[in-house]
Amino acid sequence: MVKRRKSNTKTGEFFKFVIDNLPSGVLTVNADLRITGFNPWAEKVTGYSKTEAIGRFCGEILRGGMCDARCPLRRALGSKKPVSLVETTIRNKRGEIIPVRMNTAGLFDDDGQLVGGVESFQDISRLKTLEREKDNLVSMFAHDLKSSVAVIGGFAHRLIARREDMSREKREEYLEIVRNQSEKLEWLIDEFLEFSRLQTGKIKPNLSPTSLDKELIEIVHTYEPKASEKGVKLKLENEEVLPIISADANKLRRVFNNLLDNALKYSKGKKTITVATGQTPAEVFVQVKDKGVGISPDELPYIFDAFHRGKNAQETGGYGLGLAGAKSIVEAHGGHVHVESEPGRGSVFTVLLPKSQKTESLGI
Repeated sequence: MVKRRKSNTKTGEFFKFVIDNLPSGVLTVNADLRITGFNPWAEKVTGYSKTEAIGRFCGEILRGGMCDARCPLRRALGSKKPVSLVETTIRNKRGEIIPVRMNTAGLFDDDGQLVGGVESFQDISRLKTLEREKDNLVSMFAHDLKSSVAVIGGFAHRLIARREDMSREKREEYLEIVRNQSEKLEWLIDEFLEFSRLQTGKIKPNLSPTSLDKELIEIVHTYEPKASEKGVKLKLENEEVLPIISADANKLRRVFNNLLDNALKYSKGKKTITVATGQTPAEVFVQVKDKGVGISPDELPYIFDAFHRGKNAQETGGYGLGLAGAKSIVEAHGGHVHVESEPGRGSVFTVLLPKSQKTESLGI
């Protein structure tokens, strides 16, 4: 039960200012459940303006999945107890169904008389989308694992059953298929383990003195044939020798491998991918620059989210864990990673790592 108390004008204006700037939809109703207040975020989520909403029944505006006998606001008013974190849906002005997380409470005066109620709600569409994607990805993992195991088992059975009359060429062909599928299986297991580590936050670096110059030279050298096949030029710009840092070289290789894989994946035609290094007084940085398709502004805030796969990723493999894993590894080193991009003009991923580690801050 929330009691309504008298307040001076300045206090009332301050609370109105706070509610109007909350990143959650907030509406208030009178004792008849007619809307008396409607903040800007409620306007954004529902599509209705404050003018359209004031005076109407809240159920007419929210058209929620629980706007019936299960109405959380009616429950809060009847029990005089708040109802928290109810997941339901509302229907916006355009008729779109939006999943929301809702909190409700009755408003009572000092004498315990009902004067109205308050309802706050947050759009959890993205959260629900990620949950569905996670479930789909787990299902895809299982399907792909089973598929590779079935192929390996099938060809191994053929090799055993027909080994006496099978030609050497055919045996080598079958063994090559088995080898390819086993490599795919290993990659799938690595992806699944990466997913598990991301979910539990258990990525811990094994720190030792590391030369980023050496690691990057070797990585770029390894990627040059792959880039050449695509007609892409790979260039390393490291004129300034970087200081030795305390890092997990194997995990950092995974970060730069992922960034180069992405740069190659989205670079079409005769483009150049540049790996550039530098330093500030406290950090060293590595930039991977491409002239590829770029990332749209609406996707940039989510590019490091687990399971996020942009529009340009639909034709490529993977589960959307690469960049999320890269971010986790860099942050486990006490660093950070960010991206700048423009559609049609390419992307620049920047990895910054501290020159000195405070091991206690990394939980080591």
